[in-house]
Amino acid sequence: MRVFHHLNELPGEWHETVVTIGNFDGVHRAHQLVLSKVGKRARELKAKSVAVTFDPHPLRVLRPEGAPLLITLLPQKIAALSMTGIDAVLILPFDEQFASTSPRDFAHKIVAEGLGAKEVHEGAGFHFGHRAAGNCDKLKQFGTEFGFNVVVYPEMRLRRESVSSSRIRQLLLDGRVSRARHLLGRAFSITGTPAKGRGYGSRYTVPTINLAPYSELIPKNGVYVTCTRVAGETFESVTNVGNRPTFEGESFAIETHLLNFRPISLDESTEIEVSFLKRLRAETKWPDAEALKEQIGKDVKRAKRFFALTKK
Repeated sequence: MRVFHHLNELPGEWHETVVTIGNFDGVHRAHQLVLSKVGKRARELKAKSVAVTFDPHPLRVLRPEGAPLLITLLPQKIAALSMTGIDAVLILPFDEQFASTSPRDFAHKIVAEGLGAKEVHEGAGFHFGHRAAGNCDKLKQFGTEFGFNVVVYPEMRLRRESVSSSRIRQLLLDGRVSRARHLLGRAFSITGTPAKGRGYGSRYTVPTINLAPYSELIPKNGVYVTCTRVAGETFESVTNVGNRPTFEGESFAIETHLLNFRPISLDESTEIEVSFLKRLRAETKWPDAEALKEQIGKDVKRAKRFFALTKK
């Protein structure tokens, strides 16, 4: 998959495209369905399939105080998009000038002329242009005028639950990572680098990695069964998200305890990805470090049972 950051970067031979446009935060199952259809239709038309997204998230420009925390950082979003088999992603910089683009100009200058779109595929809730005044009905009208077809997909629901970025965010904020995983089509994960910990992990429990501060979406405080990828190697793990209330001077941290540990080399730039599989319990203040150690032992046993069952 190719990655472009401006319309004029598209190769001159890409005369015709099949396009889908959106934020694609999480690249969840509904996104994946549309993207797969875009790829299939592009192959049928002998065109190129392109996903158009924005950086930063438009709400961070338009209403920064109400902008959502991201499910996926841009590099992870690009990686997830690449797994769908589309030909390219176009990342358009979103600023106040871009936000002022009228729906008509967006459809004409970007979709029709810039992308050479033959078809545009969107979910039913799609909005575009200045003040989000454009919707799927207007897009169809512009398509008739400017020469592209529009395919609209109804809301996807799984077990009577909407598959949407906003719903997945709420599930994660509630700690329901298993349900979020079902809607995403994969485990929710965060990617960061190590931070220097307090040493409690190595002293009282199993080998521990503390993540550097992470500014986007994380699950509700608690203890989770996780998988942790360190420099390309994956470990079964238990991760605590929270304020470590058992110890004095509470401070927020994401601490990951590696179960099948072996000596590994870490530095401040080592990439770490933590994937959240199941919530074990809420974060609790224990009377002392020994009580915490005993509870961590129980958490580890439950996590090991989880991994043993998934391997059967």
